[in-house]
Amino acid sequence: MIKNKKQFICQSCGAIYLKWIGKCENCNEWNTINEETTYKSNNQSIKLSQKQIEFENLNNANVKYTRLKTNLNEIDRVIGGGFVGGSVTLIGGDPGIGKSTLILQIVRNLSTQNEQCIYISGEESLSQVKIRANRLGIKKSPIQFASVIDASAISETISNLEKNCILVIDSIQTMYLPDIDSSPGSITQVKACAHELILAAKRTNSILIFIGHVTKDGSLAGPRVLEHMVDTVLYFEGDRNLQFRILRSVKNRFGPTNEIGIFEMLNEGLFEIKNPSELFLSDRQKNLPGSAIFAGLEGTRPILVEIQALVNPSTLPSPRRNVVGWDISRLAMLCAVLESRCKISLSNMDIFLNIAGGIKIVEPAADLAVAAAIISSVKKETISFSSVFFGEIGLSGEIRKVIQPELRIREAHKLGLTNIILPTKQKIIKDNKMNYYDMTLLSDLIDLIINKNRVS
Repeated sequence: MIKNKKQFICQSCGAIYLKWIGKCENCNEWNTINEETTYKSNNQSIKLSQKQIEFENLNNANVKYTRLKTNLNEIDRVIGGGFVGGSVTLIGGDPGIGKSTLILQIVRNLSTQNEQCIYISGEESLSQVKIRANRLGIKKSPIQFASVIDASAISETISNLEKNCILVIDSIQTMYLPDIDSSPGSITQVKACAHELILAAKRTNSILIFIGHVTKDGSLAGPRVLEHMVDTVLYFEGDRNLQFRILRSVKNRFGPTNEIGIFEMLNEGLFEIKNPSELFLSDRQKNLPGSAIFAGLEGTRPILVEIQALVNPSTLPSPRRNVVGWDISRLAMLCAVLESRCKISLSNMDIFLNIAGGIKIVEPAADLAVAAAIISSVKKETISFSSVFFGEIGLSGEIRKVIQPELRIREAHKLGLTNIILPTKQKIIKDNKMNYYDMTLLSDLIDLIINKNRVS
């Protein structure tokens, strides 16, 4: 290894500069550029290898594809049925959300299947890890612990094991390579350490799990290339003031993306929620305006959530638009459509929108339920307690069809909700036990809520 000249690298986006500047021109972040010394190989000392590449056919019996189940249904659902040998998983989440607790419970279950589990902690001492392990009741599990940050030593140890293992790195931002002249957590260190550990895991067909920090905007800290280096990216979400946690898949080479697993955080650890729809609707109040039920879809799982809206006259020059769990720009678009197409004045109103239960909704199928909650709050009209909404709203006020309507209706029927409000063009096989109300335009929804066409 020979030294390259010093460079200035943005710790947010990885942009490289020849001199220090206060603001990154690539990501517009302030005070994120640090001086680092990079290394490169001496090309004169490299000799071309004479070894020929050996190719394999996918029909070869030696090429194996197996999954290792964790026996935690919510985890196995999110990662696609279990961990694949040689795979690399990155889990990110806010500080204190329960990432280490989740991983300890995973390796506890895997260790009972005669698997060699190694837990490397770069942030906590072994005594701190032991306290958590005692609280989770895994004191006697055959998990091997170590508190080191030298990525090269970890890589060499893993390569010399007699069989493959499950390796947990908590966290990747604390790992350090002595050959690189920069502090742990820097762009260069994170990329190099991750590359070193991934190579060791691929050589030994071991399962590698990284725990990663997140930035203030909720994205994974470190270079974006880290997400491209791994096979699976999971986000552990939730409000620390509430007991519910959501594990969301945003990238998965071995399973579906945008799949979620729901847990409840208690003193003894994380417990699976088998029926999240019933949980999210358990505290719902009857005969209150501004409340609508949305039949959503997270990956392959249908979930019913309550959407709450509060609309009040504003005393401010610029009315407030506060949103929890939904896209604020989509709320602005929906308000513009209600004003322009349905003549409902909202420009002088404060609008507060909340997705009950702490879950975040990203699919446009929630438009119809959000519009119903806003109209109900503005007109002070209650919505039938047994009504469920789903549908996308276009800029001209039309209601568009969504994917997987049967799954949404089946989940509503399971909880005893019988009135389905859906787009007219939605093709479904209708059940005689359910009442269907087709919506073509947003004005049809207003007639349903306000006028005599209200469902019972």
